Amino acid sequence: MKRRIGIMTGGGDAPGLNAVIRAFVKRGVGQLGWEVIGIEDSLNGLLDTPHRLQCLTMRSCQGLLHRGGTILGTTNRGNPFEYPMPDGSVANRADEIAQAFRDEGLEGLVGIGGDGTQKISLRLMEDCGIPVVGVPKTIDNDLSATDFTFGFQSAVDCATDALDRLHTTAESHERVMFLEVMGRDAGHIALHAGIAGGADIILLPEIPYDPQRLADKVKRRQKIGRLFTIVMVAEGAVPLALAELSAEERKQRLSEAGGAAHVAMESMRPISDAEMRVCVLGHLQRGGGPVPFDRLLATRFGVGAVDLVEQDRWGEMVRLKNGVIDGVPIKDAIAVYRLVDTEGQLVSAARAVGIELGA
Repeated sequence: MKRRIGIMTGGGDAPGLNAVIRAFVKRGVGQLGWEVIGIEDSLNGLLDTPHRLQCLTMRSCQGLLHRGGTILGTTNRGNPFEYPMPDGSVANRADEIAQAFRDEGLEGLVGIGGDGTQKISLRLMEDCGIPVVGVPKTIDNDLSATDFTFGFQSAVDCATDALDRLHTTAESHERVMFLEVMGRDAGHIALHAGIAGGADIILLPEIPYDPQRLADKVKRRQKIGRLFTIVMVAEGAVPLALAELSAEERKQRLSEAGGAAHVAMESMRPISDAEMRVCVLGHLQRGGGPVPFDRLLATRFGVGAVDLVEQDRWGEMVRLKNGVIDGVPIKDAIAVYRLVDTEGQLVSAARAVGIELGA
């Protein structure tokens, strides 16, 4: 049966978005004869007049497997239920989305994004009657329903490469180098890349740190002739002094101080005479093409999303669980925010090889 399905990318970009689009089109259009309509800039393409849409064909998906970013564009400021207006107010424009959806003759919507995009998609289905299927995307790897989200391994690869590069300059100048990476309130990128890149200290949001332990680690390394130290810092990591604050208060304090790495460095200044520098990796982690793992995972997710649509399993999100691609209700997929397991094997392995975690 010929179907007309809309697809969009929401939230922050991540390596592998185009690979998902490519796989969905190659299966849906190339093999099943569907029409696949790309909605530009998340759902904003349906709010503009005329609507900003792309009819995705086999030709339009050539060369997308290794290409970073998203050909559809994306935004994290496009929540139709709280849409930012020019006068600074917010408005509920979900009914406009629903009307545009019907006007374009779309049967269903595939939303590629993180927990925010999935929440919006689910609400569109529940409040506006738009059938949706979700595809999990976030470099933070913080969706608990899936073993991995595409984009994560590419971000880890970028952060690991940065650590490799920092080692030579840190050793040459005998400095303590702080590398800050993304991850929101979860430390998955910092932990994976920190171990892979040979960091001496890893600071995670899940483990508030004692600055004295960091200074002691630096001193122990100096005593054995290791005159430099590499510190991997997740953007949500905080010292014990800030641990009792609410999540919003933590973010505000970190922002005011210039970020988690700067807070960590300044917390050590009174108790360490080491020369210290900060490097914030920032959006480099989102850029570039996906590594092979993410190309493969994104392709599997794209095909899996077609399977969910074909079976009319609306309201589900495709996922990877124990090596198998299947579907899970979106409401269950976003119910639990996945943090680093502080008692898990990866943390234990980090401690076993002498990495200081600050507590």
